[in-house]
Amino acid sequence: MSKLFSPIQIKNLQLKNRIVVSPMCQYSAEDGFANDFHLVHLGSRAIGGAALIIQEASAVSPEGRISAGDLGIWKDEHLPMLKKITSFITAQGAVAGIQLAHAGRKASANPPWAGGNQINEGPGSWTTVAPSAIPFHEGDRAPISLDQQGIDQVKADFKAAALRSLSAGYEVIEIHAAHGYLIHQFLSPLSNLRTDQYGGSFENRIRLLLEVIDAVKEVWPSENALFVRISATDWAEGGWTDEEAVELAKVLKPLGVDLVDCSSGGLSEQQQIPVSPGYQVQFAEKIKEATGVLTGAVGLITSAKQAEEILDAQQADLIFLARALLRDPHFPLHAAMELGDDVPWPKQYERAKPRKKDLNKVN
Repeated sequence: MSKLFSPIQIKNLQLKNRIVVSPMCQYSAEDGFANDFHLVHLGSRAIGGAALIIQEASAVSPEGRISAGDLGIWKDEHLPMLKKITSFITAQGAVAGIQLAHAGRKASANPPWAGGNQINEGPGSWTTVAPSAIPFHEGDRAPISLDQQGIDQVKADFKAAALRSLSAGYEVIEIHAAHGYLIHQFLSPLSNLRTDQYGGSFENRIRLLLEVIDAVKEVWPSENALFVRISATDWAEGGWTDEEAVELAKVLKPLGVDLVDCSSGGLSEQQQIPVSPGYQVQFAEKIKEATGVLTGAVGLITSAKQAEEILDAQQADLIFLARALLRDPHFPLHAAMELGDDVPWPKQYERAKPRKKDLNKVN
């Protein structure tokens, strides 16, 4: 059995393999409501053999959406369709997870296929918030700097969303603290110029994330898995660094965070990212080695061989796939064939499964 298709236990969570569907925004909701597109999109990846399906960034409040097309979990009315999605995922032998998010100053934007720029007025436009009144793009409206009441509301929104996530049947929560969204905006000195207890020092800049985790843990069972996605570096001078990411992971582990999902960038227009295959794996490896916390590797991982090599070298514990799974929802089934592993196929698809002697020809 390959490393990629070996099971892993995380608290009460049993994953049948190490392949995770990375949360990927689809910008296809209305008023935060999931619909048949999301059921088919997420459900097809469960059929395709991934162990864990993490639903795209789901806003904890209306103003926390990146765009008007984002999924949300800020009201109970969202739950019936979400329960339908989690039930289907579970029925396919996969685990349903959800990424809870607040976009901060990067909110009120068009979807990528419409340019992704901020909408300053009219439909799809609303007032954004951030740690400091610094816009993301030149020409964007400056966000409102959150006061203590606003910060307390953000924490309450994450807590309420976590409780709804439990009711909806999700078994994993990932807190989104990456890609230039609200919590990342507090972490980075490029976007956080505060002089109160939430700004300045490293300890102050990580405070909101720690308080959000505490709020979530008040309603999220301790035996359930809790992940945090971070940008390990801003790739910009004067920004958040991989050394700070390691120090953050050292703080997160004793708080009960089970895995750090290691991405990067997204906060600054000045970022210079040396994109290449597996370019972010180094951060998963560095954090894992320094802290012993489980890590997830993400970023231009496109083949079974590449994923297997990452796991074999103990650079990460889980492989988060995004574009590879957009191109091929059945990537895990095909990867198993490539690695010579005989994994179960959905019974409806079994007649298309290559026989063992055919698998030998593949290898």
